[in-house]
Amino acid sequence: MAEFRCPECGSKHFYKDPDRAEKVCAKCGLVVEGDMIDIGQDWRAFDHDQKVKRARTGAPLTHKRHDKGLTTEIGKGTTELFKVPAKKRSQFFRIRKWQKRLLTSKDRNMSFAMSELQRLVSFLGLPKTLHEEVAKLYERALQKGLVRGRSIESIIAALVYSLSREYGTPRTLVEIAQASGIGKRELGRTYRYISRKLDIRILPARAETYIPRFSSMLKLSDKTQMHAIRILRNAKEKDVISGKGPCGCAAAAIYIASVLEGERKTQREVADVVGVTEVTIRNRYKEMAEALNIEEEVEKKAKEEED
Repeated sequence: MAEFRCPECGSKHFYKDPDRAEKVCAKCGLVVEGDMIDIGQDWRAFDHDQKVKRARTGAPLTHKRHDKGLTTEIGKGTTELFKVPAKKRSQFFRIRKWQKRLLTSKDRNMSFAMSELQRLVSFLGLPKTLHEEVAKLYERALQKGLVRGRSIESIIAALVYSLSREYGTPRTLVEIAQASGIGKRELGRTYRYISRKLDIRILPARAETYIPRFSSMLKLSDKTQMHAIRILRNAKEKDVISGKGPCGCAAAAIYIASVLEGERKTQREVADVVGVTEVTIRNRYKEMAEALNIEEEVEKKAKEEED
C-alpha cells in the first residue's frame, strides 16, 4: 500500500485530537478523518485487582488448550462439590458425567495431546511461541488423519524436535527421546513421516545455537561463550566443520574456549553434558585447532592449568 499523504499539502505527519475524535494534518491543519471510533477500554484501573474485576472479556484464545480456552468444565476439582447443596449433589454428578461422555474422540485426543505437550515443553524449558506453534501443527496433523496408527507422544515429540531448531532453541534427539519416553529410532521415523506429510522444511541446526545452553549447563562465563562462538565462526570460514555433527563441533569449541579463558573443563565433563563421546570431541578439537593454528596454545594452557 502507498504511504498516506495529506491531500492538501502532501505532508506525512498527522496527529489525533481525542477530544474532537479527528485526525489532523500537522502541517496545514486539514482534518483528514472525523468521527473516529475509540477502540480502547471505557474504564480505568489503578491496580491488577481492579483490572481483573472490571474486564468484561476472558483470556485470549490459545491453541495450547484443546478447546482454545472456550469450554466451560463442570465440577473442575473436588472442592467444587462442597459448593453444591446436598440435595443437588447427585444431579451435579450426573451432569458432570454426561459432559465427559459427550466429548468427541477429537476432543479427547487433543486434550491428552495438549497435556503431553505441556509436560514436554516444561521439562525441556522451551519458549511459549514454540508451544503454540506445535499445538497448531498437531491439530493440522489430527485433521489430516496422520495420528491414526501412531502414538500421540511420538507425534508431539517429533514436532517439538523439528520446531525447536526453527526457533533457535534446538534439543538433541537423545534429550527429547529421554523426556518423552520414545525410542530414538521410532522418534526419527515419526519425524521424517510427519515432516513429509505436513511439508515441514527445516534446515539442520547450527552448532552456534547449542553454545549458550551447553555453556550454561557447564557454568561457564559469557566471555567463554562468546569465545566459543568466535571459534566456530572462524572454523566455518576455514570449512572445517562442514558436514560434521553440530553437537560435536559445539562441544569442541566449548572445550577450546574454556581452556583459553582459564575456565578449563575436561573433555569428559563436556561430553557428559553435550551427550557425545570423548573421541568425537577429541577429533573435532584437533581439526579445529589445526585449522586455526591454536593447537600449541591450547595444549600449553591446558598443561599450565593441570600443573
